[in-house]
Amino acid sequence: MKTKKLTGALLVGGIILLSACTNPGAKKEANAEDSKDVQTAETVVNEELPVHMIPNSPEGAEAYFSPDDQSMIFNGKTGDDEHHMVYTINIDGTGLTQINDRGADACSYYHPDGKSIIWTSTRDNLDMHPGNYSDPKDYPQGAELYTSDLDGSSVKRLTNNKYYDAEVCYSPDGTKILFGRQIDGKMDMWLMDADGTNERQVTFTDDWQEGGAFIMPDNETILYRAWKREDEGKRSKDMQIFTIKTDGSDFKQITFEHGTHWAPYPSPDGKYFAYVKILPPHNFEIFIRNLETGKEKQLTYNESFDGFPVISHDGKTLAFSSGRDANGERKLYLYLMDISSLNL
Repeated sequence: MKTKKLTGALLVGGIILLSACTNPGAKKEANAEDSKDVQTAETVVNEELPVHMIPNSPEGAEAYFSPDDQSMIFNGKTGDDEHHMVYTINIDGTGLTQINDRGADACSYYHPDGKSIIWTSTRDNLDMHPGNYSDPKDYPQGAELYTSDLDGSSVKRLTNNKYYDAEVCYSPDGTKILFGRQIDGKMDMWLMDADGTNERQVTFTDDWQEGGAFIMPDNETILYRAWKREDEGKRSKDMQIFTIKTDGSDFKQITFEHGTHWAPYPSPDGKYFAYVKILPPHNFEIFIRNLETGKEKQLTYNESFDGFPVISHDGKTLAFSSGRDANGERKLYLYLMDISSLNL
């Protein structure tokens, strides 16, 4: 597939606030009994840890680290693209590579062995209604799941059902694929084996719309967000965070307070998760939260949109998407935050 060289960030396309992969919607005290607890170190209240934009990256969001933390796969758009497409880029801004060249793409992820990737696209259903990855009532029903080599070659189609299949990731051990599927407007989480066989449904709730899910480091617990189906279409709706086992057992609600709790992503040790909370009046900010105690620390302090947080495998870097340098335009770009002082 094409490798692109850019001399600067391209300002094209629109912001994705309701994305297919992770639809949106305090300080942490050091614990002397747990050396792995979040440390506030020398940070000052309301001051962000060091942040920089990934250079030469186009407009983009939903970026996930490669297993060696040296590159990212994301949903991006350059001046050549009619729709958002899957790209990879090195964290130093080199090696921008387009993975797919037709249809409209969405969620993507690296295989834990670092040798292949998985992604969502409408590439084989161009005759169907294109839909809108940002609108749950109009998700592309022609969105299917694919794997390929790191350069976009050797494409293999995994699903063929003309449902919306997206919001995809691998389990940390690489044996399972977790994804979201929408049938007749109802979202549920599904699993399949890494080769695309043995599909099985995980959630069967009638009232919750589940998605934006990731498998925790134990390879058996799913962390996800959901909203009430009755609230769909509202400008502002509650979203809550949950966990459930891959066999559908041990359902637990993690957040309960009113408001939007969106885009959870686990830390490498499974003790914490980063997520997005909307602060009054409409400010998307990133927090990190202790899964057991509920104690949390705010990581971003910016009036622009900050979202899609992802923690690197070594626990030292937070990737996220933000409109902070978009000069007032509705665009998102990729950023990295040094969170090594948190000792995750």
